[in-house]
Amino acid sequence: MKLGRIIMLTALAGLAACTQAKEPHTYFPLPEHTQNVVHSRDQSFTVDTVVTGLSRPWSMAFLPDDRMLITEREGNLWMIKEGKLLPEPVQGPVPSGLRDIALHPQYDQNGWIYLSYYQEPGDGEGGYTVLIRSRLQGHRLTDVETLYTAGPFEEGGNWYGSRIAFDTKGYLFFTVGIRGARANAQDLSNHAGKTMRLYDDGRIPEDNPFVDSPGALPEIYTYGHRMHEGLVRHPRTGELWSHEHGAKGGDEINIIGPGRNYGWPEVTYSLNYDGSIISEDTLREGMEPPIHHWTPSIAPSGMDFAINSRYPAWEGNLFSGALSHRLLMRSIIEGHRVIEEEPLLEDIGRVRSVKQAPDGLLYVMSEDNGLIVRLVPAP
Repeated sequence: MKLGRIIMLTALAGLAACTQAKEPHTYFPLPEHTQNVVHSRDQSFTVDTVVTGLSRPWSMAFLPDDRMLITEREGNLWMIKEGKLLPEPVQGPVPSGLRDIALHPQYDQNGWIYLSYYQEPGDGEGGYTVLIRSRLQGHRLTDVETLYTAGPFEEGGNWYGSRIAFDTKGYLFFTVGIRGARANAQDLSNHAGKTMRLYDDGRIPEDNPFVDSPGALPEIYTYGHRMHEGLVRHPRTGELWSHEHGAKGGDEINIIGPGRNYGWPEVTYSLNYDGSIISEDTLREGMEPPIHHWTPSIAPSGMDFAINSRYPAWEGNLFSGALSHRLLMRSIIEGHRVIEEEPLLEDIGRVRSVKQAPDGLLYVMSEDNGLIVRLVPAP
């Protein structure tokens, strides 16, 4: 019995290894040898460094033709082709202050690529968070259209970063953070601390929750946020999940719903940086409580779900970058609850972006040391 069981397990392991070897890895070739295996609580993997030498990268997108795009804050849009970083950035009218990048859900048909950037304050005028769309023609950005401009803001772009996501109906969601006057997050006539909902061409949907509210910006979908630098559609449920920075403690995970008020700064688990109280309340009627909060803060940025056969023990888990803790946070989700967490890749750097690529692997971007790694399941 024991010998038979050993033979069976060995055969299954060999089958799993063969299956893994045959699955496509189109963006980068697999390492020739399995080494430096990391054993998390439920899943063993190797950390494969695929891109180095970046300068303050923010986000990445995976094209269906095996190319990859990477944004840098300085205004460079880099391309990976055949597993290599091309020596020159994408040409054309690429704006400085780049932040997020996302493909249209029907990219195969229309070729639209969406980018956000921050236009820093100039002499006598404020800064703006801007959403554009464009197409690629070879190695050049073309057909650039400005879809939305939020502002003006007095502060620099460290505070008004943004994320882009599409829902199952093709609506576009776009986040704008807040700095300075906190009360602006509760002011529907103000852009700061809001999630916007648009058609894919920048028009405002007629059924947005505040379209008929006097004085409110009709593009607003949710409000009461601080800096929500994570936004992703759940691949199974279609819900939009978001996370945002608190000040001292009180980083939040939220599920985005129409017209909802997420409380900042009226209700929060966060404190001021000097330890003083921001609000006596963590819950209040009419304001959405977070499904989870991090205290102490991890400074979350970038998030995605693991939904595929690559990581069977991580199926449905949420992965978030942690800027201040310099790691990748794995959150085990049950319904709308975080039931357990595990830090991974500790001290890898300030993790700015996390994406599950079409090849099924998780890619993790660190902004301070300018690298991208992927987590390759160990046989």
